[in-house]
Amino acid sequence: MATFTTDTARGTSEPVPLELATTARARRRGLLGRSGIEGALLLTPANSVHTLGMRFAIDVAYLDRSSRVLAVRTMRPGRLGLPRPRARQILEAEAGAMRRWGVRRGARITVQDG
Repeated sequence: MATFTTDTARGTSEPVPLELATTARARRRGLLGRSGIEGALLLTPANSVHTLGMRFAIDVAYLDRSSRVLAVRTMRPGRLGLPRPRARQILEAEAGAMRRWGVRRGARITVQDG
């Protein structure tokens, strides 16, 4: 399994478990049908998400082509997110996780293959 880290004011964060959704089928499924996730899910390429049919609220981080965070939003189940034109990837996790990990606007995400 892959991991990711975030650059923070104190340096680099601890590695977070990361699942990769690189196929069209994996991106369509996303976190649907799950009751939670350990770590995060990276959808690539992607510039929008929805939470229709989701069982829990999620944090969504929109990343540009250099893996810099453009925006972080919390989405409740049953919502449709607007596309972000500059977004190339989306990082999803359970609501509240992004704050704990230091994922915020302007932060850079680094993915390490496991």
